Amino acid sequence: MHHAPVGIRCPEHANIGAPKPSATRTARQLRGSFTRHPAPATASLIGLNVLVYLVTVAQGGGLNAPGGKLFDKGALFVSVPFSTGSGLAHGEWWRLFTAMFLHAGMVHIAFNMFALWVLGSWVEQAIGAFRFVLVYISAGLAGSTGAILVTPNSPTVGASGAIFGIMGALLILEYMATGSLAGQAMTLIVINLALSVAIPNISLGGHVGGLIGGIVGTFALATTRYRRQRWLGPVLVVAVGVISVAIAVARARGTI
Repeated sequence: MHHAPVGIRCPEHANIGAPKPSATRTARQLRGSFTRHPAPATASLIGLNVLVYLVTVAQGGGLNAPGGKLFDKGALFVSVPFSTGSGLAHGEWWRLFTAMFLHAGMVHIAFNMFALWVLGSWVEQAIGAFRFVLVYISAGLAGSTGAILVTPNSPTVGASGAIFGIMGALLILEYMATGSLAGQAMTLIVINLALSVAIPNISLGGHVGGLIGGIVGTFALATTRYRRQRWLGPVLVVAVGVISVAIAVARARGTI
């Protein structure tokens, strides 16, 4: 029995008249949680991206023309004619990682960091900072691999592959909460994929690769969260990144 405003009531009737859960109410609760709890990993990633951008601005030609040694050594490509002896084809595998922290201009980094702050904060609060960083990095590597598979010799930079991975994480989290894939996360993904096709000079392969990495990694975390082997989920997320790198290496060597 439960004490209610109208007296003692049985469990079957205690919640009669109470508002039913709704997507709008859940979103308000998430926003409330977002304002009360910081997201240190998300903030740190934004700080790192901005720091790298400022260095490339100082080494390059200004806010909309970043460049210099850091940019040249970090941009992602297999091999290009104007950069003899460099690229993934020459063993510079770190580019799969460093490219996700480089940006081509002010608008590029502004949009990416805004998306990272809004979406990343929610995902980090849902799965924890450590798991969030794992998903972010593995999705970023998957995005780099997608870019290599689609446009191997076009230099690619940006955090958007990892950010699409965060969208994939949101899709899985929403599915686990509602049992449906046709929600706000799917709408967000469809709109952004459409923009990736419509706007020139955007790495569609990087976006799709990051999305797949985020979906697979977060699904692995979600399906192993109640097992005794709590380490299994993070290990599977790391495996997503390792497999992505292996695919990129095979593509760079011409075996696939």
